[in-house]
Amino acid sequence: MAAWSERLAGVRGVLLDISGVLHDSGEGGGVPIPGSVEALARLKRSQLKVRFCTNESQKSRGDLVGLLRHMGFDISEGEVTAPAPATCLILKERGLRPHLLIHDGIRSEFAQIDTSNPNCVVIADAGESFSYQNMNKAFQVLMELDNPVLISLGKGRYYKETSGLMLDVGAYTKALEYACGIKAEVVGKPAPGYFQSALQEMGVESHEAIMIGDDIVGDVGGAQRCGMRALQVRTGKFRPSDEHHPEVKADGYVDNLAEAVDLLLKYAHQ
Repeated sequence: MAAWSERLAGVRGVLLDISGVLHDSGEGGGVPIPGSVEALARLKRSQLKVRFCTNESQKSRGDLVGLLRHMGFDISEGEVTAPAPATCLILKERGLRPHLLIHDGIRSEFAQIDTSNPNCVVIADAGESFSYQNMNKAFQVLMELDNPVLISLGKGRYYKETSGLMLDVGAYTKALEYACGIKAEVVGKPAPGYFQSALQEMGVESHEAIMIGDDIVGDVGGAQRCGMRALQVRTGKFRPSDEHHPEVKADGYVDNLAEAVDLLLKYAHQ
């Protein structure tokens, strides 16, 4: 692998995943990953542009930012690209009225959306609401439509909480895809349009940006397909086998956000 000075040269903007990079979610809101509060503060004091790109779909963007600020992170709502607000824009643009299979924690994000006589299904990480009854209702709505539209807020397989690994929305999305014979539209990582919107908000080109995440497929692979570079942290849901993934190879593997920031401050924007 090339030297860090080559791999990080010309980076002007940093996209950060949140869960598994800044903190591990869980009971009581979770806990910050050691060193991440200070690492983010150092990064934001630098000349590098910073934006957060998350698939969080159990908390509203406001609640998520409030939780992180309480932990000591320097973050504001306007710096976060999140799937629920992005989905609302799509629904309004296309005149879609969703049946919502979502967590109560993000229901407020959809308060201004017409959900009468649904002509699509929006699925997110609904947690305990992923019952047979609720999944079957979403299935029935889709099967009754001439042109079924399924929108998935991210398509992750699993994520890490303080209590262990948790099944993510992707498994349930796949079930509906299989049962209905359709393909979901993904709003969130690894969808290229999601990364592009985050880059546009940050004001940098893809070749000038780097993604830092704990998901080898959603964060690293998704970013690289958009022409970005990507580092994987060995925190969150990282598994040792990720470093030998058959299809995706990160531009570098680091122990945590603090190590990533050390390297960026030393070698980026040269």
